[in-house]
Amino acid sequence: MVETIVNFLNSLLWGKLLVYALVGAGLYFTIRLLFIQITHLGHSAKIMMTSREGCSSGLSSFQVFCTSMAARVGAGNMAGVAVAIGTAGPGAVFWMWIIALLGMATAMVESTLAQVYKVRDKDGQFRGGPSYYMERGLGQRWMGILFAVFLIISFGLVFNAVQANTITGALTKVFGWQPVWTGVLLVVGSALVIMGGLRKVARVSEVIVPVMALAYIAIALVVVALNINQLPAILLMVVKSAFGWQEVAAGGVAYTASQALQAGIARGLFSNEAGMGSAANVAASASPTPNHPASQGFVQMVGVFVDTIVICSATAAIILLSGEWGNGTSEDGIQMTINALTHHVGAWGGFFVAGSILLFCFTSIIANYSYAETNVLFLTGNSRKAVLLFKLVVLAMVMFGSVAKISLVWNMADLSMGLMALVNILALVLLSGVAMRVINDYRDQLSAGVSPVFDKRNFPDLQAQIDSDIWTGEPAEAVDNAKVAQVNT
Repeated sequence: MVETIVNFLNSLLWGKLLVYALVGAGLYFTIRLLFIQITHLGHSAKIMMTSREGCSSGLSSFQVFCTSMAARVGAGNMAGVAVAIGTAGPGAVFWMWIIALLGMATAMVESTLAQVYKVRDKDGQFRGGPSYYMERGLGQRWMGILFAVFLIISFGLVFNAVQANTITGALTKVFGWQPVWTGVLLVVGSALVIMGGLRKVARVSEVIVPVMALAYIAIALVVVALNINQLPAILLMVVKSAFGWQEVAAGGVAYTASQALQAGIARGLFSNEAGMGSAANVAASASPTPNHPASQGFVQMVGVFVDTIVICSATAAIILLSGEWGNGTSEDGIQMTINALTHHVGAWGGFFVAGSILLFCFTSIIANYSYAETNVLFLTGNSRKAVLLFKLVVLAMVMFGSVAKISLVWNMADLSMGLMALVNILALVLLSGVAMRVINDYRDQLSAGVSPVFDKRNFPDLQAQIDSDIWTGEPAEAVDNAKVAQVNT
């Protein structure tokens, strides 16, 4: 009964509402920002690579990038891409690309707003995200509460079960490990990190994420190089099947353009999270350089690009070049990915996939927790007891996911993600005027040849809504030093 209800709600959300909402919002922000994801992609990468210094109140932009990538790069990039291709055909990959390109503009807007309306918690750490800009920017705390509840359910509980489920599936298939004992190890490893709070999550992510992403991309490039003569035909098949120009069939199943569209958008969003509001929670924790809200928006755009255009495409290339997507494993994304890489490089490919999934999904678990922690603090008024209780619940969900039925877990993830996205997209549209003014302020200063600084005096209508101790119109270091001196006094 539960699975039937979840499937019905998903068909309503993903078959109708979210397709229009996500694509529409992405188009709207792309046009209003004059295709900023293309014109400023180089600038975005430069900020991400050079912003390595944080402060006592916030993480560095690079740490935030790695933490958000830890959450993004996980089951969706490997198992999710495989499931989309297996159930909807190669055309799903095209729609993943489209939703990522449009989603880059949406990520720019939501991360900029998260920075504008961020606050300090009791420990002096920057906190923010959709719940905060709904309450402070729109004056609608009820809306912030609704979003926080959906995020806690999805990221703190369901998504962590998905990641744990993916890890145990891979390790069971490759090494024959029992899911129960794998779950126990995951619980212990997760506890060692999340008990240290947001900064511990960021430090672990900063070490693991770059290594695991570069290794996976390198393997995909090797596979492409070995099959370079097939690449043009594969790309043509992806585009044609996306629009139904070519009837693609595999394993006795024919795929339609509508199936490709729905699966591509669902899996693309699950992977890159653009418009969902999740990454905005950690984006608010940054002490950005330059000290302007929009600078963190540029960094988050790079995250969407790397996640979907680069890493998801790497998985798609490995699978499509192998032909494994038509061999009857459409419901088991892990097995399909393992079979595909084994086809290309031999038996050790399965070990590599299992190791990659372990790292990808483990970092997703700890980063997902950090997103949810911010919203627990929002709901409970910075209660540390509530956070401790929530940590225990998260660990219980990791154990549950290790032994749960995979199809139900994935469907629950889609449902909770969809409800989150609807609430967040509404808030983004309502606050889009603020976001555009702040982003244009950054671009105007950049065009004038100066390092952008957010001066609240240029936004008098926002002064009652933003934290005056954070946005003073001075460089981040000066603001932080003044705050430390005030606390010491």
